[in-house]
Amino acid sequence: MSAAIRNPEFRALWVAEAQSVLGDHLTTVALAIMVYDRTGSALWAAIVYALTFLPALAGGLGLSQIADRYPRRTVLVVAATIQAGLVALMAIPGTPLALLCVLVVFVRLVGAPVNAAQNALTREVFTDDELYLRSQDLRGITSNIAILVGLGGGGLLVTAVGPSWALALDAVSFLVAALVVRLLVRRRPAAGAPDDAWFGAVQWVFGQRRLRVLLAFSWLVGLAVIPEGLAAPLAHQIGAADQAVGWLLAADPVGFIIGTFILSRFVSAENRRRVMGALATAASAFLIAFAIEPSLPVALVLLALAGAAGAYIITVGATFITWVPNELRGGAGGVYRTGLRVAQGIGVALGGVLADLVGSATTAIAIAGIAGVVCTIPVALSWTKVRTAQETATPGLA
Repeated sequence: MSAAIRNPEFRALWVAEAQSVLGDHLTTVALAIMVYDRTGSALWAAIVYALTFLPALAGGLGLSQIADRYPRRTVLVVAATIQAGLVALMAIPGTPLALLCVLVVFVRLVGAPVNAAQNALTREVFTDDELYLRSQDLRGITSNIAILVGLGGGGLLVTAVGPSWALALDAVSFLVAALVVRLLVRRRPAAGAPDDAWFGAVQWVFGQRRLRVLLAFSWLVGLAVIPEGLAAPLAHQIGAADQAVGWLLAADPVGFIIGTFILSRFVSAENRRRVMGALATAASAFLIAFAIEPSLPVALVLLALAGAAGAYIITVGATFITWVPNELRGGAGGVYRTGLRVAQGIGVALGGVLADLVGSATTAIAIAGIAGVVCTIPVALSWTKVRTAQETATPGLA
């Protein structure tokens, strides 16, 4: 990872993305507190929280293609500037609730081409596959740390300075990100053409069997995230204190960070592609042990192990982007990210329904683990065939 961070363009993109992820979660916390303080309604707080998630799904397939039609550095700079302005409007005390909801939707919609441009441009920066994968490891670790800091420290910051000032700080962070990218990332022409079919990348992706298999790997994450949605009832069932909910939520990302570091440090890109199926299976298999209704320490270890095995998803995403032509990477990345987010949302919802049906959070998590293993096996077998065919067609690119 140190070799990747020595690249000045990647450093700029990395810093800008870290600020964006941290700011997104700070905004989520600030909005939740602001709306609840003003309305006293848990429903309104939940609605605004949902609005931070849903537009990313709607914009992922459509707006991501902007990253192919226009220079990607320009997309990042313009989008970050727009987001700064929108968040600054949110920070104005007394902003009407209806306007606040509209602003939240637009901030997240603008984020769709940002994510697409970030992923595609990083692949352009690194021509070496091994170095590119290491850069994705660093992005994954940084994003998870930013999530932990944003959610954990966000409440403290908002309490200390107030929601409006917290949102103002987020607006400034977007401006800093835009400036960093503008000054340190070199301009490249648009990868695609203005008259390209708007959903051409979507059609192309689903026409490729090897990419469909990679998408299937990413969708399996929907089962792996079920424990996150059941953290509160899980803590109650195993007799843990209320503060254990935060520990249970943090266990998976902490494990993910450790797993990513180990893979990045000790396993080559080729071997990481070879073990993707085994790791995806393990990520679900660890959850089956919740059938024994583990104690809090054991539950934390199991979730951390599942998170560590789940680090396979970075290799999935990097391989997906690598196997897509440069002129389609923005739109294709939107397909990948949207599918991943939808799978996570559906997984959390299904986990709640299942826990209600069986009357036990631990049983629901164990069932999710069993389902994950059953679903992963055919995907892993398909991946072995796809990877072997790819190795044969392109020696040296496993």
